[in-house]
Amino acid sequence: MPYELDFHCQMILDEYRDLLPVYEIMRDVVVDRLHCVLEENNISVTGLESRIKTEASLAGKLELKGHKYASITDLTDIVGVRVIAFYNEDVDKISAMAENLFEVDWGNSVDKRKMHDLDSFGYNSLHYICKIPKSLYFNPQKPEVNEIRFELQMRTTLQHMWASMYHDTGYKSGVEVPIEHLRTLNRLAGMLELADDEFGRIRTTINDYRRQVNALVASGNFNDVKLDGDSFKSYLNLRPFDKLNQRIAAINQAEIQPASAMPYLAIFRKMGFKTLGDIELCLKNHSEGAYQLAVHQLGLTDLDIISSTLALQNLCIVHILQNGGGTPGLKWLLDTLYSPSDSNLVMAQQIFDQASKLSFMSKTQSR
Repeated sequence: MPYELDFHCQMILDEYRDLLPVYEIMRDVVVDRLHCVLEENNISVTGLESRIKTEASLAGKLELKGHKYASITDLTDIVGVRVIAFYNEDVDKISAMAENLFEVDWGNSVDKRKMHDLDSFGYNSLHYICKIPKSLYFNPQKPEVNEIRFELQMRTTLQHMWASMYHDTGYKSGVEVPIEHLRTLNRLAGMLELADDEFGRIRTTINDYRRQVNALVASGNFNDVKLDGDSFKSYLNLRPFDKLNQRIAAINQAEIQPASAMPYLAIFRKMGFKTLGDIELCLKNHSEGAYQLAVHQLGLTDLDIISSTLALQNLCIVHILQNGGGTPGLKWLLDTLYSPSDSNLVMAQQIFDQASKLSFMSKTQSR
């Protein structure tokens, strides 16, 4: 395809064509190494994009300002890689990783996140101009891989959304945008910046809360810990029901099959439990009744595998019965654990009849 290029720019374009295999190696090395470090550091991203500037795009750039470049190596964006993260803090982490991986050309790198005037939002992004060090990749047949620079962009998902939208409008400067539209664009950009900051703040707050919960659970201050998803998970990590499960398993020398206890969070809440201390009190007060029920359930069978949630289920059964829930309460429990069914009413009645013969129910009925 013919381009309107002078001799100098045509020479640069010819260099580009010769170096295409090198650009492909560079792109693959950079993307592969970034994938690895993100995974190693457990950082989730919404995108890891890469591209090699097309010949047509390069020719267009050379037509406009080819006089600025002495050779193809002066163009630092032939190979471009972009990492799109969830949070600003993750952008900072990724940039630190990039600094360890690559040789950063600080004189040509720019943090556009810090370049805005108070009344202008633009699009935010962190741009590094880098080289691949020989310690990361070296091929004596392709020494240019370590000599040619590439561009690495790092931004958040909201920053990327703004940049894509802004680019899609075709507006390149404030002069070309009617003032009413410019005002709307700036308001939207400001909202996105605020949302970026708030998402980061919320994540920090939640992580601080989780650390506090873990510390309280580890210290055994269960009465001070509100019952929620995070605290319940931390509590389960202490394996509080193992002792009762092992005692139940010993009835038939059964194997304990692991199962998730998380469905019981909703049950505990429905039963009025507010803190982890309420679960501890239930475990303390109802363990013997739960064991008695298990003896009745398993004693005349040869069942040699039990679920790790059997102790939990029996604790809930005893709690419901000792608080006057009766057969309707048991049916509610079975409906919640499994799914609503008429057969659950039959099962609930059987459990109630079994439990009625046990000593913990005698104490309840005598009160």
